[in-house]
Amino acid sequence: MKNITLSADDQLIKLAREKARKGQTTLNAEFRRWLQSYVENSDSVEKRVLASRKIIQKIKDQVSIGRKLSREEVNER
Repeated sequence: MKNITLSADDQLIKLAREKARKGQTTLNAEFRRWLQSYVENSDSVEKRVLASRKIIQKIKDQVSIGRKLSREEVNER
């Protein structure tokens, strides 16, 4: 496992350590948990964006009216 050095306000670190202690954990453990979540969430967002783009492209490929719609036609309900 690699060590990294972070910089933060002294008071913020103190408050974070107190919160971790109250939660019966450590600031180090909380950071590892956050880092894992950060990586997983960004990967998940990228996958959802790619999936959405594929769906949009599929719809575009299937729907064609042969001309560009006017603003009124696009917004018509």
